[in-house]
Amino acid sequence: MDRPGWDEYFMTIAHDVACRANCSRRKVGAIIVKGRSIVSTGYNGTPMGVRNCFDGGCLRCASTVASGQAYDTCICVHAEANAMLLAARHGTAIDGSILYSTLRPCFGCLKESIQAGIKEIVYDVDMPYQDELEEAYQGLRQEAGIGMRRIERVTKP
Repeated sequence: MDRPGWDEYFMTIAHDVACRANCSRRKVGAIIVKGRSIVSTGYNGTPMGVRNCFDGGCLRCASTVASGQAYDTCICVHAEANAMLLAARHGTAIDGSILYSTLRPCFGCLKESIQAGIKEIVYDVDMPYQDELEEAYQGLRQEAGIGMRRIERVTKP
């Protein structure tokens, strides 16, 4: 019997979680795994109780602003942050866990992952920074001792 390895299995689930994203610009999914068990999931979109992005809840997403600009008007919560926050909301410890994300976490989500005790980040799509910021990103990751690796999405059967 041919079945996927753990990384492929969890990344496929992270991509499935991304289907729930309500951001109209990009769909990202994340899951947190501890001891080969999924303990939390998250996708990007507006905070709970706030009008969904695709319903006009986020001014940035409703605008024609170029990619990478005007993030100060975006109210969407990142998938990785949502997974960590929902774990906290439900009293689930994530210290020592692995974060699987469909997109390489931004600098902010990297910092939050370190603070939450995530030991490794596994991602699919790379979103590198320009040289100086990339150096800072990698320096922070290395200093904190958080592992990071990319695996490309495996096509579903």
